[in-house]
Amino acid sequence: MGWLAGEVALITGGGSGIGRAVALRYLAEGADVAIVGRSAEQLQDVVRAAGELGGRVLTVPGDVRSPDDMHRAVEATVGRFGKLDILVPNAGIWDYHRSLTRLTGKEFSEAFDEIFAINVKGYLLAVEAAWRELVATRGSIVMTLSNASFHTDGGGVLYTASKHACLGLLRQFAYELAPSVRVNGVAVGGMRTQLRGPQSLGLQDRTLAASFARNEASGVEQPPLIPLYDSSVEPADFTGPYVLLASRTDSGTVTGAVIPADGGIAVRGFRSPAGGAGL
Repeated sequence: MGWLAGEVALITGGGSGIGRAVALRYLAEGADVAIVGRSAEQLQDVVRAAGELGGRVLTVPGDVRSPDDMHRAVEATVGRFGKLDILVPNAGIWDYHRSLTRLTGKEFSEAFDEIFAINVKGYLLAVEAAWRELVATRGSIVMTLSNASFHTDGGGVLYTASKHACLGLLRQFAYELAPSVRVNGVAVGGMRTQLRGPQSLGLQDRTLAASFARNEASGVEQPPLIPLYDSSVEPADFTGPYVLLASRTDSGTVTGAVIPADGGIAVRGFRSPAGGAGL
């Protein structure tokens, strides 16, 4: 019996990265899991990775920017498993540290629309589609946030703004859905994933995993992203807080809270104290 035995979870962006890792961890903790993503191939890979637990996975191809797709995902989840207990709004893209001084106004306008549509509107639409079912089960929401939800230099201006916006969503959701639904988040740090950039900036084929590989191949010593202990930066290492916050037994009194899983950025800071020193 795991921490989430008998629970049903729906995870957006569940085909890769932290969403995939959380899906596999939730399965191991006893939950049935529905995963949403734009790549049917990636979703099926999660089923294969789940092995003998793959029969407890529902794949729902869809786009988090579409309210119809989000409602269809919730309906499919309830149709398959009979209820919905846990929602994990997670799908997102990164801006690869594109700063104010590197883009034109036109580029910012187009990238803003794309990043905020996925990172912010996608969370809002997922919660709008799911809240009725979560009220019925007195369930919970566990949002993927970021070190960039609290601190600078975890991305460029657009990503940082989008993740700050998600923190605001979390707090407002926690207020509006109390006392029926708990709403919490995990502010993750950098990790080796297939997280991509915005198509509007030509970064749709760039991934964090490739960036990690290039840095490692350079032979230049890189500052550790998780400096408090010897650790990999694999998504599976970040899943514990998602389990804790979803657990009715262990977090039943917790809402409106965020667990930072970012290597202690608040106490150590980033490595660049002045971003505009060269202007």
